[in-house]
Amino acid sequence: MNLNFSDYSTNQRYHLMTQTIIPRPIAWALTESNSGNLNLAPFSYFTAVSSTPPILMLSVGKKPNGDDKDTLVNAQRSKKMVIHIASEQHATLVTKTAATLPHGESELTHAGIETTQFKRFALPRLTHCDIAYGCELYEIKELGDAPQSLLFVEIKQVYINDKVVDITLDSNGTERIKVLADKVNPLARLGGGEYAAITKPFTLTRPK
Repeated sequence: MNLNFSDYSTNQRYHLMTQTIIPRPIAWALTESNSGNLNLAPFSYFTAVSSTPPILMLSVGKKPNGDDKDTLVNAQRSKKMVIHIASEQHATLVTKTAATLPHGESELTHAGIETTQFKRFALPRLTHCDIAYGCELYEIKELGDAPQSLLFVEIKQVYINDKVVDITLDSNGTERIKVLADKVNPLARLGGGEYAAITKPFTLTRPK
């Protein structure tokens, strides 16, 4: 099967892309509205794009009625965001927070999700997530006629649960942090309503 994308509608292209670009990591993004309520939403068009500066990117579409999503509105206003890496056990909660609510209403309240203080960062983090990035807005790029908003955010702080970390020393005696992927058990997005977890990690040595 060889498909020419110009023959397909926007929705059909989206369907084909999300069915084939798999698995995709999920940015579970927390922002704060101008009323002080916390917004939480998942985005699977998400990746790391740079280490210097340390930049993450998530792509944010529109609400069904064409309005900007709360994540975009809040990030533009406050310049702050906390991106969490959800685990497989959070799949139901992640799906709940994908619901479209009126601006200012909190998905955390609707889903019964707790937060805790994020040390040295302005926003809280989700209590039950093993990894959280405290980020500041770096840049926004608009793509297409809709448009789709690409949010580039710079990592200022990262929380990693000690339970998913192994600390060793390298050959120079420098401390090295290894995150145990199988303990994080990150949730991945597939096509349609499908999700996946990781299988047992394996290691390969890269050629020099």
